[in-house]
Amino acid sequence: MADIRFHDPQIEMAHGAGGKASRRLIEGLVVPLFAGSLRGPLGDSAIVGMDGARLAFTTDSFVVRPLRFPGGSIGELAVNGTVNDLAVSGARPLALLTAFVLESGLSTEALEVEIRTIAAAARRAGVEVMGGDTKVVEHGKADGMYITSTGIGLIDSRVNCSPKAVRPGDQIILSGPIGDHGITILLARGEIDLEADLCSDTRPVLPFVESLIDAVPVGLRWMRDPTRGGVASALNELAADSGLGIVLSEEKIPVRDQVRGACELLGLEPLHIANEGQFIAVVAPECAEEALAAVQRVPGGEQAVIIGEVRAEPRRTVLAASAYGGTRVVDMLVGDPLPRIC
Repeated sequence: MADIRFHDPQIEMAHGAGGKASRRLIEGLVVPLFAGSLRGPLGDSAIVGMDGARLAFTTDSFVVRPLRFPGGSIGELAVNGTVNDLAVSGARPLALLTAFVLESGLSTEALEVEIRTIAAAARRAGVEVMGGDTKVVEHGKADGMYITSTGIGLIDSRVNCSPKAVRPGDQIILSGPIGDHGITILLARGEIDLEADLCSDTRPVLPFVESLIDAVPVGLRWMRDPTRGGVASALNELAADSGLGIVLSEEKIPVRDQVRGACELLGLEPLHIANEGQFIAVVAPECAEEALAAVQRVPGGEQAVIIGEVRAEPRRTVLAASAYGGTRVVDMLVGDPLPRIC
């Protein structure tokens, strides 16, 4: 008998926001019903051994609105999001599949633009789109289009990332400013009377990850791209899965003024805002400066910074420490404060 612990009477938008409700749904319903198929802490990819090699598999659905926004589009997200899930699993992407759910009435021009965008993004990421599927639904049922992309990659034999590999004293590296994507989408919908010169950060993180692996393969403990639920949710998942605590230096976390200003006006926490072109890495303390330099020397990684460290206490908790010595608990995202952003 499956040990089902999810008792919400119906699915709400919060269950897809990447925070506490999402984790409760996955761990309380999905995992128990797939008992025996899902093993170990849930990450960005499933890992399968084959003929002495390790393969990473990942799949993701993209339901953003509007379809195009400053700095990107749903097509770019479909490629970069999947490539990034493979990259932070330590894998070089080999191939992608894309599936389209198209709304009746979508213009052919809009579809062509996204297909061209997907092809260009795949070329930039160094991966081929090998196939996929197309379905059409009634008008008004799909916000124009939804895209699901599935990827497969070969894990670098030097990498063995896992929450269980993390140790007290390990340092936490963030590749760049947070919150750009989520706030860009929020403003692009035009539902809030607020303007900011801001673009999505969507991009492949593979070049940064490869530089990091080359520099400190043994000292690399764990990686994640903080998409839905942001940095806070990703690090809370790490704290829960490792049984350790995490302390962040609040003043070191890079946030653009536009993002910080929008969050203050709207009552949002920047650490909860989604990113589509950043990643977090945990590295051994003796490797930290070398690892940081490896990310910073890749074009686009100049703003990478060490934002905190892993500690034995407080267990399974993320704290943010201010420059004045105070601390606050940084919890996972609760509820669904933003529109669909990926």
